[in-house]
Amino acid sequence: MSIPAVSSVIAPVTALPDFDPRQVPVVAVDAHLPAVPLHAQTAQALRSRFAAPPLWEPEVVLEKKFMNREPAHASVLLAIVQREQPMVLLTERTAHLSTHSGQVAFPGGRADAEDASPAETALREAHEEVGLAREFVEVLGNLPTYVTGSSFIITPVVALVRPDCVLQPNPYEVADVFEVPLAFLLDPAHHRRHVFDLDGIRREWFSMPYQDGDKSRFIWGATAGMLRNFYRFMSAA
Repeated sequence: MSIPAVSSVIAPVTALPDFDPRQVPVVAVDAHLPAVPLHAQTAQALRSRFAAPPLWEPEVVLEKKFMNREPAHASVLLAIVQREQPMVLLTERTAHLSTHSGQVAFPGGRADAEDASPAETALREAHEEVGLAREFVEVLGNLPTYVTGSSFIITPVVALVRPDCVLQPNPYEVADVFEVPLAFLLDPAHHRRHVFDLDGIRREWFSMPYQDGDKSRFIWGATAGMLRNFYRFMSAA
């Protein structure tokens, strides 16, 4: 099956009953694309890239709607923990949440009227969800908005996080907190494409499965789409 190189519209099917994205066949893996070199993933290199961004375009910007609701603005924190090997902080959402339950996600959520900026939303939500205090965070900048099929207009906020941060996950919202190497996520050899046809509607998405010890972390949908955009930003000349 032929898969376009650039997909501006994807359509995860999280609203379908008994849908398991892990069971949808992989139709392509982007191993032909270059990985972001390790020297470009250091704290100083990341600061420099956001200070003088390249010309680039996001690859994934809009999901096909699967839920009728008023659009709402939200932010997520793409938090890069500055360990010896940079790591991206991710969560597994609890199973009882009304949207995207049980899925891998960035810390984040809906904007409040009192939030002065998308970064303020992301920082507030990260503190509420995983207990990440602002004193440990250095915001670098934003990626373009990503619109989910549930009508959330999400601004990904990229930040460096000190490795001595102390987390206190909110058990109502967060079932687990874990980290994935940034180098893994910025290597398209780990970016898998899925296609699924339902009632004549073509739905496609990325996944980036990561084996975390004895746990399999299935990163897909909006989280994978925003990570794919981050890869495009980091790999642009």
